Amino acid sequence: MSKTDLGQLGGWMESIFPERHLYIRSGAETHGYVLSSGKQLFLMLLGSALIAWLAISTAFTIFLAFNHGSGSESQMLMMKAQSERWIADRQARLDIATQQASANSGSLDQLAQTVEKRHQGLVALLKDFKGVPGAVAALSPAPIDDSLPPIERIYSVRAEQERMVSQAETFARTRAEKLRLAFRIAGLNPQAFAGGGSGSSLTAAKDNKSLADFLGVDEDFAERIRNAAMDLSDMRGLQNSAQRIPFDRPTIGVRETSGFGVRFDPFNHRPRMHSGQDFAGPYLTPIYATAPGIVSYVGVRTGYGNVVEIDHGNGFKTRYAHLASASVRTGQRVAVDQRIASMGNTGRSTGTHLHYEVWQNGRAQNPARFLKAGDYVQQN
Repeated sequence: MSKTDLGQLGGWMESIFPERHLYIRSGAETHGYVLSSGKQLFLMLLGSALIAWLAISTAFTIFLAFNHGSGSESQMLMMKAQSERWIADRQARLDIATQQASANSGSLDQLAQTVEKRHQGLVALLKDFKGVPGAVAALSPAPIDDSLPPIERIYSVRAEQERMVSQAETFARTRAEKLRLAFRIAGLNPQAFAGGGSGSSLTAAKDNKSLADFLGVDEDFAERIRNAAMDLSDMRGLQNSAQRIPFDRPTIGVRETSGFGVRFDPFNHRPRMHSGQDFAGPYLTPIYATAPGIVSYVGVRTGYGNVVEIDHGNGFKTRYAHLASASVRTGQRVAVDQRIASMGNTGRSTGTHLHYEVWQNGRAQNPARFLKAGDYVQQN
């Protein structure tokens, strides 16, 4: 740009923004300020910039507010559409379920027949639970609301049947597992004692399909009935075996003293195997049979003093030693908890007590395991 042009630009600025003088009086003093053309131009540009920023900010805020309102409305529309789709889907599922129920049952009468056949199978299962402690309370059916329409009552009965067969499965399996644990506590293999349960038509079927054909029910329901019946059969077998195994206590109200294992002999103070469990109590404390069986020996044995021995079958035998007297004779059949003798101090004994032994297949076992298993059975 030439000097002439600069001169013309300066003249234009002075014509628009002539030099101005600003006087400010404060009290007795007066201050003067000179506003040149350049300063006035700068202030004008600064003011214009501020006005432009305010205009842009306001426009942007209005734009955001408008978009936010449009977004909320769009979101509401989306939620409404999703809800309508959900309702339509639920209705479609209900229609399909109704069609399937109609196709499977054919009619209300056929559906009722299906429920009735399931009921007959369930009755057969519950008969097998007869006499099992706690079964009546655990497997009692829930009442059905008579105010429901017929079709809903039928479905309610069907749902109750499902609940009862599930409860029967759980009940039988839980009882069987508790008995298996008791056998393991005694150091016994429960699988060897699981047989002997009462059989029924439900367990006689070779597979689920055969049972389903026999009961006239669907195969899934037949499988669940069969599983519950099998668990119940195992439970009864274990329970029957447990009743013939010496799980009960030979005497009550006394304290346990020397246990099974190596100990120092009270007479010569040398290590010696102690093959039983001792119970110390008052003289003539009653002694009871710990399982049913046949008395195989009554008399005196060296070191044991007066002895009663009982054969419980299946390889189990118990010995009761240091007795004051016996209440049974050889060959007599005794029941569990039947009194067989009185506590004494005969034989190689340091005081009134019972020496109790458990034998299995000719080998002495730890009686404490059998006592613990018996306590567990009684608790459950």
